[in-house]
Amino acid sequence: MPEERESVIEALDEVVDHVRGPATATVVVEYGDYECPYSRAAFRAIERVETQLGEGIRFAFRHFPLTEIHPHALASSRAAEAAALQGRFWEMHDMLFHRQAALEEDDLRGYALELGLDVARFDSDRSGEGVLERVGRDVRSATASGEVRGTPTLFVDGVVHRAGYDVATLLGVLAR
Repeated sequence: MPEERESVIEALDEVVDHVRGPATATVVVEYGDYECPYSRAAFRAIERVETQLGEGIRFAFRHFPLTEIHPHALASSRAAEAAALQGRFWEMHDMLFHRQAALEEDDLRGYALELGLDVARFDSDRSGEGVLERVGRDVRSATASGEVRGTPTLFVDGVVHRAGYDVATLLGVLAR
């Protein structure tokens, strides 16, 4: 009989968390940093896994900007949350990872424009306390888990995943 494992992260909140995929699927949560090359590699692998599994995966992204080593990490997280307030989190999320080498202030504003966001509202929202608090909520949940030490950190159905995050490894874990 398989060993029961306890969840070590805060449960998903459908109102607050950024989640895609069916509620009945295996949940993968990534704590990531938009400027981290390893988070980008995990993002790309998860994209491929989502394509292959379709309804078999539910994915959530939580922010864990490593501000000590990535000077654009917090601004990028704030940009994603400002886009979320206009219903475009996932589009901005994808753009930030795909264009990871260009995360300066002008780049972020350009992405908002490209996504058709109200740029004045985007600028106001991302500099506001609400967006900072939303990013802080993810960081606090990561810290409270006792498991998130860097990025990316993945959890599968609430349990930390310490193995690789390449496509083959993730497919193997999700097939169990």
